[in-house]
Amino acid sequence: VQLQASGGGLVQAGGSLRLSCAASGSIFRINLMGWYRQAPGKEREMVATYDIQDTIKLSDSVKGRFTISRDNAENAVYLQMDSLEPEDTAVYFCNAHVVTSGTYYRKEVWGPGTLVTVSS
Repeated sequence: VQLQASGGGLVQAGGSLRLSCAASGSIFRINLMGWYRQAPGKEREMVATYDIQDTIKLSDSVKGRFTISRDNAENAVYLQMDSLEPEDTAVYFCNAHVVTSGTYYRKEVWGPGTLVTVSS
């Protein structure tokens, strides 16, 4: 199972970006997809998650500015980021908790990361 993310880039403060992530491979079911980020010198932190029961969790730091959505048919998750702030600058990682087809193993998968830079 692999995750491929896109949509990062450079944007001015107050601007918007949309991140996309699609899962591929031997997938029976995806229980949860989400986004994490890691800023320079900081720990990786959860930004937003969307589980199979349609439960959404957002970090307090992004509530009211970021929106997570999911397309189950495409095994994809999106992160709409509005009113971006310099503090949002980080590498954003897509994450998925999947059940593999055939073996029905549960595994956690990470994407390679996409850089978001917000200039002041």
